[in-house]
Amino acid sequence: MRRPALLSRRRSRPSLPPVLAAGAGLSAAGLAAWAGWFEPRRLIVREFELELPHWPERLSGLRAGVMSDLHAGVPHVGLDKIRRAVDTLNSREPDVHLLVGDFLDASQFFRRELAPERVAEELARLRSRLGTIAVLGNHDWRNSGDRMWRALLDAGITVLEDQAVETADGFWVAGLADLRHRRPDIGAALHDVPRDAPVLMLSHDPDMFPGVPNRVALTLSGHTHGGQVAIPVVRRPLLPSYYGERYADGHVVEHGRHLLVTSGVGTSGLPIRLLRPPEVVILTLRNL
Repeated sequence: MRRPALLSRRRSRPSLPPVLAAGAGLSAAGLAAWAGWFEPRRLIVREFELELPHWPERLSGLRAGVMSDLHAGVPHVGLDKIRRAVDTLNSREPDVHLLVGDFLDASQFFRRELAPERVAEELARLRSRLGTIAVLGNHDWRNSGDRMWRALLDAGITVLEDQAVETADGFWVAGLADLRHRRPDIGAALHDVPRDAPVLMLSHDPDMFPGVPNRVALTLSGHTHGGQVAIPVVRRPLLPSYYGERYADGHVVEHGRHLLVTSGVGTSGLPIRLLRPPEVVILTLRNL
């Protein structure tokens, strides 16, 4: 005798009420619009007051304007955005301007080409009593070779690669070659700097920081963009660093040595930002 077939019961998955589903869709659309349009078009001034162990009393209170990672030509960063960043820094009247590389972009499919000379022309409008000092980043070399370097020099901006320059205030600024496309040499960069002289180090890539000696008062870097998304677990794949979150953003102190990483003005890879708006930085340096 055949057994009757068992009727299978399907359990239906509970679905969101229509109102909640619509709300979730609107929230997702709003988040995408914010990250893809509104936040990348912002510009904030981030201020730090740092007490440094190798910064002398006579220079206490010196103010530096810092800009990095323009990635000029990507969505949201045209010449108008560069003018805005320059005007913002000038309005704070720092003693010196320090530029930490990646003036151009070589990563985004939808970028439009901006000539290095046009970018340098806008940056030449930076005004401070000690001038403007720069290093190049990996995207500058990928995009134009040394053309960005020559454009900055022609615009009156000092460009350093494994070199140092003494300012009129008696402190030194040393600049490193890019880690990804050149051969940075910390020893060469500090070769001409007296052992007891105050010195700031410019290194586009913060991955050079572990090798910077203790006598450097502060290392300034960019490159990471803070992951562009300021959610630690989410941003980890977007951080271009061998050290993961270690040098993602902001002020880092290791073994008495100081590093400041700015998340920059532009974007790399994807033209998005979330909870990490474009920034320029004003530093006030004091002795410890």
